[in-house]
Order: sequence, then C-alpha cells, then structure tokens
Amino acid sequence: MSKFLLSVHVLAAVLAVGPVAVAASMFPAAVRKGEVKVTAMLHRICRVYAYAAIAVPVFGFGVAGTMHVMGDPWLLTSIGLTAVAAAVLAFLVLPRQKRLLTGESTSDKLSRLAMVTGVFNLLWAAVTVLMIVRPGSSTGA
Repeated sequence: MSKFLLSVHVLAAVLAVGPVAVAASMFPAAVRKGEVKVTAMLHRICRVYAYAAIAVPVFGFGVAGTMHVMGDPWLLTSIGLTAVAAAVLAFLVLPRQKRLLTGESTSDKLSRLAMVTGVFNLLWAAVTVLMIVRPGSSTGA
C-alpha cells in the first residue's frame, strides 16, 4: 500500500505543484510584455492547480503513516515548509496576480510578485530535497 500511496503522492506533486511553479514563474514576464490573455491563463492555471495540489499532502500523510515516519524531523520540517509554501501561494502570489490582472501594474508590485514567486518555488525545492534525502531517516530508502 505504501508504494501505491507514494506513487500517487509523487505524481500529484509533479502534475499539480509543477504547473503552479512554472505558471507562477512565467506570470511576471507575461505582464511585462503586456500579454493580457496569457497572464489570465497563467493565473487560472495557478488557481486551479493549487486546488489539485491539495492531494500532495493528503497522500503524503498516507505515505508517512504506512512508513511509520510521522514523528521524524525531516518529515515535520517538510510539513512545515509545505504549509508555508501554501500560505505564500494563497495569500501572496495569487492575490498579487489578481491585482495585476485588474490593471494595477507597477514595476514595484511586479518585482514583489516575482520575489514571492521565487520564495514559493524555493520552498518547494527544499521540500523536494528533504523528501529525497530524508536526513536521519532509518527507513533505508
């Protein structure tokens, strides 16, 4: 069962978080170029796939339960970083994208959006590394 849950967890991360990371990264450049339809599409991708990405921690908890690693520091750190990444997306990235779509375009707002998008992506990179390296893990994987 853990292999199935792990497979779904990884697939959800790749297919849901990946598109958000890419679309969010492309958004500032599309705004700078004045590509209104593209920015609207990128924002929609971020918004819709953010909901799909909820499957990542759901299946992650399932995997952690079957592997008996719920209290491991690497997992707790990953959970915390995932929560921070979700908050950055929900409270900083998506609202700033929406404001820029409504015409509030300034270079300062665009720079801040690019910065928080970078933070979001770095958080997910850190979570990915922790999930692979698992410092201190005794599971042998």
